[in-house]
Parts: sequence; structure tokens; C-alpha cells
Amino acid sequence: MVSHLLHSIAQDALNRCYIRVEYYVDNQGKQEMTFVAIVSLLIIVLFSIIVIRIGTIALVMTGLSREVAYFQALSAFTGVGFTTSEAEYVVSHPVRRKIIKTLMLMGSVGITSAIASLVLAFVGTTTEQVLRNGLWLGSGLLSLYFLSRSQVLDKLLGFLMEKMLKRYTSLRLLDYEHVLGLSKGYTITVVRVRRGSWLEGRTLGELKLQDEGVIVLGIYRRTRSGEIYIGAPREDTKLVAGDRIICYGPEEVLSRLPERLKGPRGDMEHVAAVAKHKVLELVEEEEARKAEEEAIEIAKELEKELSMRETREKAET
Repeated sequence: MVSHLLHSIAQDALNRCYIRVEYYVDNQGKQEMTFVAIVSLLIIVLFSIIVIRIGTIALVMTGLSREVAYFQALSAFTGVGFTTSEAEYVVSHPVRRKIIKTLMLMGSVGITSAIASLVLAFVGTTTEQVLRNGLWLGSGLLSLYFLSRSQVLDKLLGFLMEKMLKRYTSLRLLDYEHVLGLSKGYTITVVRVRRGSWLEGRTLGELKLQDEGVIVLGIYRRTRSGEIYIGAPREDTKLVAGDRIICYGPEEVLSRLPERLKGPRGDMEHVAAVAKHKVLELVEEEEARKAEEEAIEIAKELEKELSMRETREKAET
């Protein structure tokens, strides 16, 4: 009787121990699965940041500005907001279409995987585990955010990715932002000719925009048969209301040009812009002259030092 009672007590203790071990193992397994899900989500986010950055650089190499390229890459990767007017310039370009298509495919896979990982990280967990997992996830996402905003890391990744894209892809197009000096105070923009504006009813020769440092690259004009494009327009081309002219020049001048009204005031603004541009040209010429003089002085010093070194070597021998 006593032995039977002791056996029952021992069996009950073993069962309780087994349940606790099973609970511990099961709980540990859930924690490991949750940790793997959180790490997987952070890796997917990091992968997404890198893919968007590569897509941005690739689009920049096709001639888009960095801001437009980043927005289009982000829109294509996430699958939302890809309805801007710049989208027309993307889909009409064969190389850009390939880049956008690749971003769309990779984005659909990445977002689906991220949602699955996020669900696995919080399903079947206690309140305490939810808070802990949320803390880990928030810390990881915050770290990735600061890394993605780092200017040093951005320049390093941009340099490496641009080198790899040039080496391993067929992208051999110019970086127009660098070539046209778009980060040096110059820009390319579309100026709409409004009714009553200073531009309306005048020829390009009469406007003399080149005296302000502005070059007209082309004109979009609506006709009865549809919109036409006039490339490299001549001086006798007259502007009409509704025209959209593609201009390259100083950003400050182009930002004010659409608001310039017809009449004496508009003419005075033109004269002021011409005078300012001439001053800038003189400053640039003076800076170029000084730089040339400094280069000549450095060359003379190097030549003198080289001559003295050759003299010493001859004397030693």
C-alpha cells in the first residue's frame, strides 16, 4: 500500500516535471522562431533599402535627376504612387522600363516576405513577449533608418554601386546631373507661356534669353492634330500662349521667368537679369584667370625644383 502510494507520488512528480520541461522547450522554440522572424524582417528591410538605392542610381545614369529617380524607384518597389507625370518619361525609355520592371518584381516578393515575417513575430506570444519583440523590432528599424540617412554611407554605397552597374551592366549613359552642372546653380525646367506674360507673342531672337544665360532647348506646342515638339528652335520662332519651353540656365533666373509680365516692368526685369549675368560672367572669368595663374606658378615652381634636383645629381656624379 505504501509502495503503491509512493509510486503514485513519484509518477505524479514525473508527469509534472515532464509538463514543465515540455512547456519550457515549447516556449524556447517559440522564442527562437520569433527571434528568427524579427531578424528576417530586418534583413528584408535592409535588402529593400539597398535595392531602392541601386534602382535610384541606375535611373540617375539614364538622365533623371536624383529626386525624380528616387521617387520613381520607391514607387515601383512599393507598387504605389506610380502615377506621376514623370512616369511617362520612365515608361517611354527602354532601359528605364527594364529597371522599373525589375524593381516591381523584387518589391512584390520583398513586401510579401516582410508581412509574413511580421505576422510570425507576434502570433502566439504573450503580452510580455509582444512588448519585448516590439522593442527589438523598433530598435532594429530605428538603426536601419539612421544608417539609410547617413551621408557618408550614402556616398560610399553610391560610389560602389555606380562602379558595379557600369562594370556588370550595359548602362553606359551619361550622368546628366554632373555633365550639365545641375548641382552648381544650373537647372533644366519647363516654363509655361501664359497669356499676358513677357514671353507671349515674341520671337526667341527678340527675347534674347541667352543674354540672361538661358538656352531654349525645345518647345512643346499644342496644335489641332495634337502636341508637337520643336527641337533646337530658331531665333525667328515665335512663342504663343500655351507653349511649354524647355530651358537650361541659372536656377534663380528660370524660377522667376514664368512670372515675368508683359510691359515695361518685364523689360526692366530682363535688363536686370542681363546685368547680373554679365557680372557673374566677369566673376567666373576672374576666378578662371586666377586659377590659371596659380597653375602656371605651380608649374614654374615644379620645373625649378626639378632643374635644381638634376643639377645636384650631376654634381654628385
